[in-house]
Amino acid sequence: MTTYTTDHAPAVLQTHSWRTISNSVPYILPYLKPNMKILDIGCGPGSITVDFARHVPLGHVTGVEYVSDPLDQARTLASTQGITNISFQVADIHSLPFPDNTFDLVHVHQVLQHIADPVQALREMRRVAKPHGEGIIAARESSAMTWYPENKGIERWLEITTKMAKEKGGNPHPGSRIHVWAEEAGFSQDVIKKSAGAWCFSSPEERRYWGGSMAGRAANSGFATQAIEGGFASREELERIVKGWEEFMECEQAWFGLLHGEIVCWKY
Repeated sequence: MTTYTTDHAPAVLQTHSWRTISNSVPYILPYLKPNMKILDIGCGPGSITVDFARHVPLGHVTGVEYVSDPLDQARTLASTQGITNISFQVADIHSLPFPDNTFDLVHVHQVLQHIADPVQALREMRRVAKPHGEGIIAARESSAMTWYPENKGIERWLEITTKMAKEKGGNPHPGSRIHVWAEEAGFSQDVIKKSAGAWCFSSPEERRYWGGSMAGRAANSGFATQAIEGGFASREELERIVKGWEEFMECEQAWFGLLHGEIVCWKY
């Protein structure tokens, strides 16, 4: 039931591997306790998952993905960093293989936008969280993008990625409404805390990381394959997108901002 518009190609995993608690999940830091049992759904190559495990040395973290592709890299990351209070497995967010009332924290980052039924996913997250206000459900999803200077390649990239996601049944950039999904999943307004966070890529290193990853996706990844096979873009259009990202990386004044919506929900 995934609507993911790419795969786990190196350019994609490069983006995911950059993510940590400090740059992608800082809103969760006030709630972390050393003995927590955490479920990280859509863990990818495990950078956030491993960081969670580092913050809960007396607890345990389980990372899950809908396919096994990135999990070997996640296990290797944990092993090389000496993290042992962690495990990884394949699981579907729409039907999690865990008992009710199991986890202190159930977390997703940029996952709900890629699945067929985000409300059902939040119901499942709620089900496996501990009751009586002990269990926390947390989600962060992109909401809006902006950049400087004007860039036709990046404009076309956003148009194509948004159209692909919608036609595959996804919900691109839903950060402004994830709290509504949470209400539909059974959380009352008074147990949903809403916030916003952002990424900004402007230094030469940041531009190379972000622009290079996006250019790599357009050049050679599941996104490029699906875009061509689905009739969303021609090879020539993808080449113009790559050129747009290269221009972004080379421009000293270039700036790319990405706003995220965040929710923390308590299960009662």
